[in-house]
Amino acid sequence: MIDVIVVGAGPTGLMLAGELRLHDVDVLVLEKEAEPTAFVRALGLHMRSIEVMAQRGLLERFLAHGKQYAAGGFFAGIDKPWPDRLDTAHAYVLGIPQPTTDRLLAEHATELGAEIRRGRELVGLGQDDHGVTAELADGTQLRSRYLVGCDGGRSTVRKLLGVGFPGEPTRVETLLGEMEVAAPPETVAAVVAEVRKTQKRFGLGPFGEGVYRVVVPAEGVAEDRSVPPTLEEIKQQLRAYAGTDFGVHSPRWLSRFGDTTRQAERYRTGRVLLAGDAAHIHPPMGGQGLNLGIQDAFNLGWKLAAEINGWAPEALLDTYHAERHPVAADVLDNTRAQMMLVSTEPGPLAVRRLMSELMDFEEVNRHLIELITAIGVRYDFGEGHRLLGRRLRDIKLEQGRLYDLTHGGRGLLLDRTGRLSVKGWTDRVDHIVDVSDELEVPAALLRPDGHVAWVGDDQRDLLSQLPKWFGAPLD
Repeated sequence: MIDVIVVGAGPTGLMLAGELRLHDVDVLVLEKEAEPTAFVRALGLHMRSIEVMAQRGLLERFLAHGKQYAAGGFFAGIDKPWPDRLDTAHAYVLGIPQPTTDRLLAEHATELGAEIRRGRELVGLGQDDHGVTAELADGTQLRSRYLVGCDGGRSTVRKLLGVGFPGEPTRVETLLGEMEVAAPPETVAAVVAEVRKTQKRFGLGPFGEGVYRVVVPAEGVAEDRSVPPTLEEIKQQLRAYAGTDFGVHSPRWLSRFGDTTRQAERYRTGRVLLAGDAAHIHPPMGGQGLNLGIQDAFNLGWKLAAEINGWAPEALLDTYHAERHPVAADVLDNTRAQMMLVSTEPGPLAVRRLMSELMDFEEVNRHLIELITAIGVRYDFGEGHRLLGRRLRDIKLEQGRLYDLTHGGRGLLLDRTGRLSVKGWTDRVDHIVDVSDELEVPAALLRPDGHVAWVGDDQRDLLSQLPKWFGAPLD
């Protein structure tokens, strides 16, 4: 029997596979498409996802294929500079196309021992007290202890489970594609700059060698949104908004996306869980979708591994829904707000002007940047120190940097006192005695995802918290 079947080889599923393999969990990834997608649906990683890669020792791989940006404009395209002294050692956005992200995560997962089978479509599933039965389109049946649906907004897993997906349908549609552009680059740039003064859902971004990523509002909402637009549709809408079609030709791919906003009612049904777009879909405003899925996987991976390896505290796996469902709900709300703010109607334009004025206040700007980039996420661990429930940034230690100590996906007690102990949990928690001017507390207990589970200097208090996250001690 397989430990975990992951359905979907996108960034969420591949990140999850890697996280599970760090804990020697047997993982099989099933992907219905025979080849990795070439579509560039997402363009980069936000700060929290960059931190995630640093925590697992993957950041150098990503930096080698991306470009760093430190710029504003992520909230509804309102162009404000980032505030100083953000709570991160990685205060930038990493521009990197999604196919590259997928490839790097797939390489990482397979290096750790995950198996990826492409051209394998899930068509049925059932579960009992001992495991999950997955039925594939070719008639194959597979058994696993758990199954995780990371299979996108039209998730087969979610539909087979019968999990509700309430929200709003698409009301505004946007056309998207990569194609060659005959117009000179300076002409394209000048026209785009003028159109974007009023229409934020319009853009032509150069990829090099005359190829551009083209984004333009659709005329209406297609009856079947799974059918890609034609090149003529793209040209027609470009002429409608820009007065020219820029001589676009030779499309590499064409697609459409809407502003559908939905969230699964529950992320867990017995031995089957949902993550990424299978659990939540929303407009791409602020570039949060791919990042939200990666962070789902980062939260779920160590908890599911703990369950399989037999040391998970009671209800640990249920904290996945408890922690991540509210985070996604907040993302859905902020993308709803952003979609309103890019409307060209008089009322939303007035609100946009007011919002722009408010963002001149540093704390408002800071709040929105932390919201979009997810470094402001705080899980509800109850009352306590302001660090409790937040992830700890990559602070400098005497023996290096914090994230260099977290590559193995284990818990970590960062101890400035030298008087504390994790005896009984050393198979799950590392203990580092170090002095850091950047750590404002005597000691901090970090979960494998880097969120602070405890702060203090009292051994008895620490012993009351270790079982909550890391189970019973070894004898």
